[in-house]
Amino acid sequence: MGAGLALQAFAWRIIHSEMSAMQALNIFIRVVEAGSFTGAARAIGTTPSAVSKSMARLERRLGARLFVRSTRAFALTPEGEAYFERIAPLVRAVEEATEVLHPTGAATGRLRLSMPADFGRVLVDALTTRFHQAHPGLQLDVTMTDRRVDLIREGYDAVIRVGRVPDTGLIARPLGALSMVLVASPRYLVVRGAPRSVEALADHTHVRYLLGGRPYPISIEGREVTPPPGPFDADSGEAMRIAARNGLGVAQLLRASVADELASGELVVVLPDHPLPPAPVQILHAFGRAVPSRAQALFGFLEAEMPRWR
Repeated sequence: MGAGLALQAFAWRIIHSEMSAMQALNIFIRVVEAGSFTGAARAIGTTPSAVSKSMARLERRLGARLFVRSTRAFALTPEGEAYFERIAPLVRAVEEATEVLHPTGAATGRLRLSMPADFGRVLVDALTTRFHQAHPGLQLDVTMTDRRVDLIREGYDAVIRVGRVPDTGLIARPLGALSMVLVASPRYLVVRGAPRSVEALADHTHVRYLLGGRPYPISIEGREVTPPPGPFDADSGEAMRIAARNGLGVAQLLRASVADELASGELVVVLPDHPLPPAPVQILHAFGRAVPSRAQALFGFLEAEMPRWR
């Protein structure tokens, strides 16, 4: 009897140790993603002190410092960064494998998503109403940026891209296409006049979108027109929308992102008889064939919603 109890106690210590190690890895990933112990504690429902102690134990177990801590800064050490890059995909794979075992269950867990800021204005409204109502157990962590984030290295589950996407080795799931328009404010058009032809665009001031430091061309009637320099360049469609609304020039934007301004008259379509080609939209991910239920729920929702925004 005594030997049996001792064996059970030994087995329990092993199980408890393995569970504690997995929990510490999960906390480590949350700390990196949140950028602080406080943010991680808030995300997982514990205290910053508990998170700090867990990370101290993990560092002792690994025999390496993972974080640089000071009153002014919080950052990963080179060893911590290398460890995160290797361990984060493995921990997510374990989470995804668990979800795959229950494909018919409700979508739960956390989904980290990046999207362009201008399209994000439209998406977030849908995500925080219709999608949340359908999947209340799913936690969304949304980043709105036009910067092309590194999905693997920065720990995103999926990224939404509008426009042509180079081959990245990720899985691209097409969602459809969105209409593009040239717009300007009535104030600008009163002062400068409305362009009557594609050639006349060269004589106008433009709010330009910069991609990799270069102005993104306007594709129109099979030609690519490079907009001339103007008073405002940006790498954000959201910033371009505001600049165009304030009369700084002609801007090429998603129709969905300026639908409210077009309806109110704050912006008007320039060259309405010369439509621009639609921009393809895709969602990139690295799940492979075993897409977890939380991601399947999002992908299906976006595909169903796309006709609203075309």
